[in-house]
Amino acid sequence: MPTATLPPSPLLDSFRQREAPRDVRLLAASGGLAPRAAEQIELLMLLRADEDAEVAGTARRTLDGLDPTSVAALLASPEISDDSRAYFAKRGIVPAVSGADATAVGDAPLVDTGSEEPAPPADEREASTLQRLASMTVAQRISRAMKGTREERGILIRDPNRIVTSAVLSSPKMTDTEIAGIARMANVSEDVLRTIAANRAWLKNYTVALGLVKNAKTPVALSMNLLGRLNERDLRMISTDRNVPDVLRVMARKRVVIDK
Repeated sequence: MPTATLPPSPLLDSFRQREAPRDVRLLAASGGLAPRAAEQIELLMLLRADEDAEVAGTARRTLDGLDPTSVAALLASPEISDDSRAYFAKRGIVPAVSGADATAVGDAPLVDTGSEEPAPPADEREASTLQRLASMTVAQRISRAMKGTREERGILIRDPNRIVTSAVLSSPKMTDTEIAGIARMANVSEDVLRTIAANRAWLKNYTVALGLVKNAKTPVALSMNLLGRLNERDLRMISTDRNVPDVLRVMARKRVVIDK
């Protein structure tokens, strides 16, 4: 089987870069976080080699306790690494014959031991939601980023802790419409915008690409690379938009002339 090309995973990247504190790693190792199923497998595989013996042991027990049928179906997905396939092969679990089986598993996590906090009342004011989220620990905010409401994700994407924003972008509940909205937000970090720009699947959505280009917070190099994706009408708009860097306006103007 060829080596899998894995899509960028903001949450996995945060764990790989050792940004997750011990309590968050232990929570993830026990299945307390709820990323997409394929991402959860790779996260548990990463944590089974954690320097903390309790975290590593917990991750191994969680892996060994996963349902073999669900794992076999998921192993057919191109999102699963060869290391993960080899790990389960030693335990007699091999990929299902068809990748369609992996699709049947869906994005739901294979295990979720985290407690489910009830959603806030529909009429709750944002100020109250802000206060509630601000009083939470990092682990609790990550949990809400994964399982919470769209309103909560909209607040948590502005969290100063990178692993929290990574969890928002990795939430199974995240939609293209939300990503497009985040791409337009001027009060998110450059890391968030870079992460969106690095995801080819999200960039297939024209609205996402346009939002990044129009966002003055987006690094100029990324905006310049995305100009070629825009249609003439939007290029003209960018060429006169005083909210974007001068160099971007000039380049948009040149592209309009060249494309004529």
